[in-house]
Amino acid sequence: MGERVVILGAGHAGGQAAISLRQAGWDGDILILGEEPYPPYQRPPLSKDYLAGKLEMARLFLRPQSFYETKAIACRSGCRVEAIDRDRKSLRLADGEALGYDKLILATGTRPRRLKVPGADLPNIFCLRTIEDVHAIQPRFESGERIAIVGAGYIGLEVAAVAAKRGMKVHVIEAAERVLARVSSPLVADFYADVHRNAGVDIRLSASLTAFEGHNKVERLVLADGGRLDADLVIVGIGVVPNQELAAEAGLKCDNGIWVDDCARTEDAAIFAAGDCANHFNALAGRRLRLESVQNAVEQAKAAALAICGKPQPWQGVPSFWSDQYDLKLLTNGIIEGYDDIVLRGNMDQRKFAAFYMKDGRMIASDCVNAPADHMGARNLIASQKVLPTDELGNPAIPLKEILASAA
Repeated sequence: MGERVVILGAGHAGGQAAISLRQAGWDGDILILGEEPYPPYQRPPLSKDYLAGKLEMARLFLRPQSFYETKAIACRSGCRVEAIDRDRKSLRLADGEALGYDKLILATGTRPRRLKVPGADLPNIFCLRTIEDVHAIQPRFESGERIAIVGAGYIGLEVAAVAAKRGMKVHVIEAAERVLARVSSPLVADFYADVHRNAGVDIRLSASLTAFEGHNKVERLVLADGGRLDADLVIVGIGVVPNQELAAEAGLKCDNGIWVDDCARTEDAAIFAAGDCANHFNALAGRRLRLESVQNAVEQAKAAALAICGKPQPWQGVPSFWSDQYDLKLLTNGIIEGYDDIVLRGNMDQRKFAAFYMKDGRMIASDCVNAPADHMGARNLIASQKVLPTDELGNPAIPLKEILASAA
């Protein structure tokens, strides 16, 4: 009887792990367990084109159902796992079933962080993480409606852009001093704040929320300064929490995610973890990270599959992220922290530019707005860790590949 790989989680990492196992030559059983009633799907479009009604559901799915049937990959939806028994190599499902595994990949993802203020359970207050979340939001997502968005990260600003284009009255409430506070620099954050304000979005910074009020549904937000904002609909996007409880209860090391090495292996040789739930050491950052990105989900899932198939290939790439807002595509490389200089390439007024974050003459991260070629070039420059001439980096007439070739 052949061995079985069970993949817990039907998001991007879970789906990619199954695909990569077959590509790497795994001929045993593959079983994907997902809590949602859908095959593995991608989440980034949920706050963009899918929310806007521009993308059909089928285009969210990583592969059509026929692919899994052809590749003999079993998918079980609506399936919740309650415990991992590492000694018996068994999972206990919510219905009491015991399900054995030879190798286990944890791709459990994250869940939205919840606001703990009075009124947070009123109807018409939503998070946006799943297809069902979008379906619940869309009937209320109409021109003229008043929407309040709590949190000015990627999700919050992407929803704000869709809402503003829909003709809604949009308020964004952010506790930090700037938008995109965790993921970008003040330079790029101020640019995006201006873009949103010019589109009619009301952005409140350094604003704390103390309560929601309403009868039978949310009607207003109460701020710490005593102000009140009327709202028909609220979206909360204040970050996520890794789904690490199953791993922790099974005795695996967890701290801001499930700890893995660069082949996605946990301390248990039979268990791997990949995607938003996994915490790994990143050599470029010089510390452990838990990354919330498609790139990381895909690459860690590939690494897990290859290791399971006896073909380990460590992954240590440059982290990459993106966000679509209005006509702007923000492409980010690296972790934007600890820089001592910013080199600007291009013209911010023309809405096409790159911001290169430097430390000791080396590029450590980049933000590129409507500049995909610079994004790709910057990734190579970051990976090289070469000392670079800042005057040339800031000159759009000099291709980045030439700067890389001539750098010491």
